[in-house]
Amino acid sequence: MTDYVQVSTATETKQQALDLAGPAVQRRLAAGAQIIGPVTSVFWHLGAYGTGEEWQLLLKTTADRYPELEADLLERHPWDNPEVCAIPITAGAEQCLNWIRESVETP
Repeated sequence: MTDYVQVSTATETKQQALDLAGPAVQRRLAAGAQIIGPVTSVFWHLGAYGTGEEWQLLLKTTADRYPELEADLLERHPWDNPEVCAIPITAGAEQCLNWIRESVETP
């Protein structure tokens, strides 16, 4: 059941997360998105240890649509080297998985 993935990225502001989520869902690259935040991040960046406040963006899509979603997020993301990761959805309610698949199908 790894035909579905949850994709994550983070932004500096809630508005930036909304700006990424809206077009991705409207273009049917993702079935839906949740914006969580603010969250505290602890990380290495440019060789330095840091912490910061971010907004996490989670999107659901199919494995087939992931490459297009990744390209879209990387192109429109305000950061030069943003985190964009996909985690397989290994199980889920049939109705939910159907919703994901049907939502990202090209009309």
